[in-house]
Amino acid sequence: MMKYALVSTAGVLFACSSFAADCGKVMIAEMNWNSASLMANVDQFILANGYDCEAELVPGDTMPTGTSMIEKGQPDIAPELWTNSMKSALDRGVNDGRLSIASKSLADGGEEGFWVPRYMVEEYPELATIEGIRKHADKFEHPEDPSKSAFYGCPAGWNCQITAKNLFNALNLGESNFELIDPGSGAGLSGSIARAYERNQPWFGYYWAPTAILGKYEMVKVDFGSGVDEQHYIDCISKDDCLEPQVTMYPPSPVYTVTTSEFAERAPDAYEYLSRRSFTNNEMNGLLAWMEENQADGKYAAENFMFEHEDIWSHWVSSDVKVKLDEALDNL
Repeated sequence: MMKYALVSTAGVLFACSSFAADCGKVMIAEMNWNSASLMANVDQFILANGYDCEAELVPGDTMPTGTSMIEKGQPDIAPELWTNSMKSALDRGVNDGRLSIASKSLADGGEEGFWVPRYMVEEYPELATIEGIRKHADKFEHPEDPSKSAFYGCPAGWNCQITAKNLFNALNLGESNFELIDPGSGAGLSGSIARAYERNQPWFGYYWAPTAILGKYEMVKVDFGSGVDEQHYIDCISKDDCLEPQVTMYPPSPVYTVTTSEFAERAPDAYEYLSRRSFTNNEMNGLLAWMEENQADGKYAAENFMFEHEDIWSHWVSSDVKVKLDEALDNL
């Protein structure tokens, strides 16, 4: 934790006013999935109430947010950036002095893959492999066309739409009569898993962890039998113009909190908080399950987190900041 020296009352007042001025207006990207929305709202509450920042949430998504931070210096903070999809660009941003990696927002990293329900693998163990999926393609009936097999991809606009489509093509799933389904939204994708599980029906598609869905429903990640070719994933699979996709499992996904270098220099105390703020996958799975069970949005979930999980967030801030946050919670 940071150490603080004793100063006069006038010094304290000056330090506080300087502190607020240094932080100023802060734009935080709120991505459109639950863990990122929760994290952005937690950051907004803590930065606004603990560090006197004018913290504002703005809509975000992986590629456009990362690109905007590099090229335009806004937003100031991306709380949960899955970096595999734009590793080269982010590395250049850091090397050019435009970006700063504050912390691993998910301490254990993220996990992506193609999944099937465990109850299907228990009945047909070969479904844990892509060869078994091809062999039993007829079991994954398309919801709108019984003559086709269904593979659930990512919603349009998400970067995983690109990677899932490229791996769908690399695995020649179209030749096995699969059709790639756009679920329309993150809720549509998670809802398709929930419906299948509750009805004990087949399901095959893309998903990621940590998530409430994979915490609630037991799923098995399909083995492509290829191992991980991280360089090909970066150079081709993660790009929309990948012309010759090759089979590779998803590399483990580093998930970072990224800020502009200007923010890190302008607001070092707020940046120090971000460098400490991190969730384990178990912590996040539990929070996401609570969000789903209570149909909570990011703001409500963040407030609940602040009330119920002082044991977690109190380690991210100094004792002085914690006093300010306690007062803010008392006034909610």
